[in-house]
Amino acid sequence: MGASQSTPQQDEKIFIPDTSLHFSEDVVNQLADTQASPEIPHERQLTIDAHIRSRIQSELGRLHQEEERVREDIERALEKENLDRERSMAGEESASEDATSAGSVKSSAALMGDLDELRNKIEKYHTRQSSEELSDVRAKGEQVVSCYKSNPTTPLDCWKAVEEFKASVSQVEQRYVNSLR
Repeated sequence: MGASQSTPQQDEKIFIPDTSLHFSEDVVNQLADTQASPEIPHERQLTIDAHIRSRIQSELGRLHQEEERVREDIERALEKENLDRERSMAGEESASEDATSAGSVKSSAALMGDLDELRNKIEKYHTRQSSEELSDVRAKGEQVVSCYKSNPTTPLDCWKAVEEFKASVSQVEQRYVNSLR
């Protein structure tokens, strides 16, 4: 029934106007240029780029929110697990000791020992931070930054400063690893 409407018409119809039409040479050239090169106009390309950037930013924001939500879920799960472990340890301690400990996991003497150990570690950390090895690493890092700032268009010229920085970091890491042995 409706087959004649859905089939494309193969007949080409040509209309001959009663009046003659004349186009300027600029219009004809512009039409010929747009047919010859199907390039997207600059304004349209800018609009498309802005739209793509906005979609990327919105997706990036959504991913950051999802990452933060997952991180919070993991932290809550770990906190719950740690609390459960501490409760079970406190329950075992209180069952084996007198009622004077009141369910505490460690005695005050053990806690004082832990505090002293932490203080020693903090002092070691501060002495390492102030050591001349780290000042050398900082100086080399500042050299890399100044090289990049002085060569913004040719950052590959800074390879030597980067290599020196990497070597100094490697030396400090090796010394640290060897101090742990």
